[in-house]
Amino acid sequence: MVVAPVAAGRLEELRSLLASMNREVGMVDPLNSLVPFARFDGLHYARFLIIDDQTLSDIELYGLPRVDYPIYLVFLGDMDGERDAFFPELVQKAGDGLRRIFAMCEGFSPQSDLQAWMKSHDVAPAAFYCNWIGRTVRQVREEDALRQALEKYAQDNAASLQGMQPREKHVAMRSFVEHEQQAGRLCFTPVPPTPTAWKLRNFANLVGVPLILLALSPFLLLYLPIFIFQLRRRELSDPEIVPRVSAAHASELAAQEDKDVTNQFSAFGSVKPGLFRRRLLIFIMWIIDYSARHIYNRGRLARVTTIHFARWVFLDNKRRMLFCSNYDGSLESYMDDFINKVGFGLNLAFSNGLGYPTTNWLVLDGSRDEQKFKYYLRRHQLPTQVWYNATPGLSAMDMQRNSRIREGLENSYMTDSETREWLQLL
Repeated sequence: MVVAPVAAGRLEELRSLLASMNREVGMVDPLNSLVPFARFDGLHYARFLIIDDQTLSDIELYGLPRVDYPIYLVFLGDMDGERDAFFPELVQKAGDGLRRIFAMCEGFSPQSDLQAWMKSHDVAPAAFYCNWIGRTVRQVREEDALRQALEKYAQDNAASLQGMQPREKHVAMRSFVEHEQQAGRLCFTPVPPTPTAWKLRNFANLVGVPLILLALSPFLLLYLPIFIFQLRRRELSDPEIVPRVSAAHASELAAQEDKDVTNQFSAFGSVKPGLFRRRLLIFIMWIIDYSARHIYNRGRLARVTTIHFARWVFLDNKRRMLFCSNYDGSLESYMDDFINKVGFGLNLAFSNGLGYPTTNWLVLDGSRDEQKFKYYLRRHQLPTQVWYNATPGLSAMDMQRNSRIREGLENSYMTDSETREWLQLL
C-alpha cells in the first residue's frame, strides 16, 4: 500500500486522471493505458483511493482544535508472492502510468526513482486478513475453468451419465479431464512452494505472540482494574456522531457499488483522542492480525465467509485509520452479516474510532444499534476512484467450491457417499 500526500492544487487533476482509467463509474478498464492491471498475473485486487476526510471537525466535540491533515492518494494491491517482488513488476508493466499518477503527489518529480519512491511510501497494515492463504489468482482461474468444463461435460452427456453409479461417473469425469489436459484445454499449475523465510516468520509469530502475552499476563492482571476504570469513564462520556449521511454522499457511493457479485469498501476516520484509546487500538489490531494469520485463514473471518481480503492501516502517527476490504454481496448484507454474527468484533475493531456508537465493556452494544452503526459506517466510507478485481463473477464461496471440485477429482479413493457429495458440487 503506497500512500502519499496530494500536491497543492493538483486534486481535481488527479481525480480526472484516475477517472480516465474507468469504463464507467465503478468499473475499471482492466487494460487501461495507465496501469493495465490485467497484465499482472498475481494481482487479485487493486485500488486507487483519495483520502479526503470530511469528518475532521468531529474532534472539536472533545474541546480540541481541528487538525487539517493532508489529502492522501492511496494505491493498494492484494497480490500473490512477496511484496518486494511486486515493485519491479509495477515499474516494468506500468511505470509510465504510475509516474503520471504520482506526479500529482508531494515529493515526486520526473527524476524520482519510481521503485525507491514507492517503497519509501509503502505502509504496512496493522492487521491483515486473507480469505484463503496460499490460493493464487492462477489457481482460482484454473479451478473455475475446470468447473465450467465439467458442468458442460455433464450436460452434454446427461443420458449416458444417468445410468452410471457415482464412482463410475467420477471415473468418466476423471478420464474426460485427463483428455482435456492432454489437449491443452485445461491446465493445473502446481502451487509454488511457500518460501522458507515466510514459514519461519510465520512460525515465529505463531509462537511469539502467545509467549509475549504469557510474559505480560502478571502486569496485565495488575493493570486490569485501572483499565476498567479508564475504559468505563470514556465509554460513558465519549460522544456519538451518527447523523444520517447526505443524499449526495450516499448517491456517490452507491454509483460505485453492485457492478459485480463482489464489491469494494473503503472507510476512514480518526482515533478517539488520548494515549489510552490509541494504545488500546494498537493492541486490538495486534490480536486481530494474529487471529487472521493463524486461525481465520481458511475461508472465514470468525463466522463471516464473504470477505476476500481486508486490512486495517494506521496513518498520521496512529491518530487515524483506514479500513479496506473486498467482499461479496451488497453493502447492506455485508453490514448485516457482521452485526448479526460478530457484532462484538465490530466493537473491538472500530469502537476506538471517534464518534462510534456507544459501547459497554468494549464489546457490548455499539453495533447492536443497527441504524446508528450503519449511519456511522456510511459517513466514514470513502468513494474508491479505481477498483480492479481479477476474478469477476466469482464469490469466495465459489472459489472454495471450485477447490473442492478439484480436490475430489484428484482423489481416486472416495467412498460412494463422498462421491455423491462431490457430484452435488456440480
